[in-house]
Amino acid sequence: MSVIHNKDLGTKQKALAINLDPQIYGSFAEIGAGQDVAAYFFKAGASSGTIAKTMSAYDMTFSDAIYGVQKGRRYVSEARLLAMQEKEYGLLIERLAESRGDKTTFFSFADTMSALNYHKTNEGHGWMGVRFQLTPNGPHNDVVLHVKLLDNDNVLQQAAVGVLGVNLLYACFYYHTHPNIFLLSLMDNLSKDAIQIDMIRFEGPDFAKVDNRLMSLHLVKYGFSDAALFGPDGKNMQPSEVLYKKHLVMIRGRFRPVINVHLDMLTNGVLQFMQEPDVDKDNLVVVTELTLQALKERDADPTAEIDEKDFLDRVDILSALGQTVLISDFHEYYKLVSYLSKITKLKMGVVLGYPNLEYIFSEEHYQDLQGGILESFATLFSRNVKLFIYPTLRNGIIYNCLRFDPPTHLVDLYRYLIANNKIEDIRHYEERNLQVQTDRVLHMIKHGEQGWEEYVPPEVVTMIKQRCLFGVACEPKG
Repeated sequence: MSVIHNKDLGTKQKALAINLDPQIYGSFAEIGAGQDVAAYFFKAGASSGTIAKTMSAYDMTFSDAIYGVQKGRRYVSEARLLAMQEKEYGLLIERLAESRGDKTTFFSFADTMSALNYHKTNEGHGWMGVRFQLTPNGPHNDVVLHVKLLDNDNVLQQAAVGVLGVNLLYACFYYHTHPNIFLLSLMDNLSKDAIQIDMIRFEGPDFAKVDNRLMSLHLVKYGFSDAALFGPDGKNMQPSEVLYKKHLVMIRGRFRPVINVHLDMLTNGVLQFMQEPDVDKDNLVVVTELTLQALKERDADPTAEIDEKDFLDRVDILSALGQTVLISDFHEYYKLVSYLSKITKLKMGVVLGYPNLEYIFSEEHYQDLQGGILESFATLFSRNVKLFIYPTLRNGIIYNCLRFDPPTHLVDLYRYLIANNKIEDIRHYEERNLQVQTDRVLHMIKHGEQGWEEYVPPEVVTMIKQRCLFGVACEPKG
C-alpha cells in the first residue's frame, strides 16, 4: 500500500486519528517541559480509546523512586528516557496483555524536557521516544530522538514539544514503512526556527532495513539540524552527550577514499595536540567530519545530489578505522568551531592541509559577513582552538606555515596568530605521502590501474576489494 505524506493534517487531527484507532492503546510519561503531548490527545476527543495512563514525575525524588537513579543524576538524558520507556511499557504488558493483548498494539510514549527557565539562562532541549507494537502480541520497536528548543519563550517551547510528540506517535503507526516520510512528518505544523532534531534512532524488527547513519544524513540534509554524529558501530549519538566537556580533535575531508595521508595527518595531528600543556589526553574525542558539500562534490559535479551508497561506502571505511563521524552543514571552519564551542569549552584542535589554510585567509569567502574576514576570525580564533597544518608539495617545494604568504594587509594578523599559538605546523609527517592526491588515487581505483594499494591503508584496501567500492571490478561469485 502506497504511503503519502499528508502535510495538511493538523495536530488535533493526528491525535484524533490515533484516538479513533481501536487497536492503538498505551501510556504517556512526561517529565519537565513535556506536559503538552498527552494534553493534545485529551483535547482531541475519544481519548479513552487510546490512553491507559498519563503521568508526570516532576519532582526528582519521585522520578528516582519510579525510574531509578541515573548515573550523574541527569534527568534530561537518554538514559532517563530509556528507563522511562522500559518501566512504562513493561507495566502495560504486565497489566493489560492478558486481557486485551490479542486485539491491541501497545505503545509507551515518554519524554524528558528542559524548557527555558524563568531567567532565560539555559538552552531548552530534551529527549523523546516511543516503544510500540505494530501487531497484537508482536515484538516492540523503539524510536528515540533528541530535540533542541529554539523559541525564546517557555510557553512556545512547551507547545512545540506537544506538536512534536503528536507527530512522532502518529509517524510510528502510520509512516513506519517509509523512514524518509516518517522523518519529514516530524516537522508538520512546526517551524525550523522553533526546534532542531539532532539525533534520531530507529530500532526493532520492523526497522531492520533502516540505516540510522542515513537518518543522520537526512537530518542535516533536510535542515532539521546543523550537524549529526554517529560512532564506529553506526549508532546515532547526540553530539552534546558525546562531546560535552571533552577536548576535541577534528579533521575534515571527503575521504573518497581514506588514503595514507589522511591517517598520517590525523595521527600526527592528534599526537601534537596531546602535547599541548592545557590538554588532558585522557579526556579526548577524535572526530572525522563530512560536510554536505563534500558529499555532493563527487566526480567534480557540485550540483549533483548526494549518492547515499557513496556516502555509506565512505562511512563504512571510516567506521572500520574506528572513527567517530560528524556530518555537518558548516562549509566554513568558523561556523563549525562556533557550533562545537557551544558544546565544550575545552581546547580543540583542527587538523587541516595547507590548501585549507589558504582558503581560510581568502577574503572572498566572507563577503556575506558584515565584518568580513575579521568577523569570521573573531569567531574562529577567539575560541580555545588551535589549527594544525599539514604541509603540501608543489613543484618540488614543501609548503607549510613558514612558506605561507597571506595578502599584504593580512600579514600582521597572520603573524599575530602564529605568535599566540593559534596556528602551528605538523612537524612530523611522512614526506612520501605528499606525493599523493586523493583524486589521483580514486582515478587509479576506478580505472583498474596497478599500484593504488600502496597509497591506501591495508584495512581499507581489503574493504574496497571485498565490497567492490569506488568502481572496483569484482569477480563474479560462483
